[in-house]
Amino acid sequence: MRVLLRVLAPLLSLAVAGLGALLVIEVVAAWVNPGSGSGLLLPWRDWRSTAENTLWTAQPVLWGAVAAIVAGVLLLVIGLLARRHDVALDSPSPGLTVATAPRVLARLVGSRVRALDPVTAASVTASAGSVVVRARGRGDTGEVRDEARTAASGVLDALPLTRRPRLTVRATAELPGSHRSSQGVH
Repeated sequence: MRVLLRVLAPLLSLAVAGLGALLVIEVVAAWVNPGSGSGLLLPWRDWRSTAENTLWTAQPVLWGAVAAIVAGVLLLVIGLLARRHDVALDSPSPGLTVATAPRVLARLVGSRVRALDPVTAASVTASAGSVVVRARGRGDTGEVRDEARTAASGVLDALPLTRRPRLTVRATAELPGSHRSSQGVH
């Protein structure tokens, strides 16, 4: 959503700037030639007479209102979903806010889990509310899961997190003959 917001913001800004420039051109044209009554680039007089003769209950007005409401709600939803999803940390002093990105938390947990002896590969997904570890390793999957859980819990306990995320660990056995390298952090 942040990418969509980064594309949408300049486009909307250009549209508003274009309308503002058009308004300035029309106002200056009306000042220079006050008797003409028609716009330089836009037919303001025709639009005004159409607006005066159109009722609020007319179909074009209603469809325009529906389109404006839908566009507004869509922009509102995009704006709300595009917020940053940082992981809050305890502040070292009053008035100071400390946060880290979920990707950093995932990298910390992932590097600790991948450093374990029975773990051959691990993938970690993190957010402020949960950390999901998918580990693949040699030997018993229960042992791999327990060691990965212990390592991930150690990282979460060591960090000054405001709210400890829920930890989920899934383990699978490495297939014989499979020598894949460690998966990246998501």
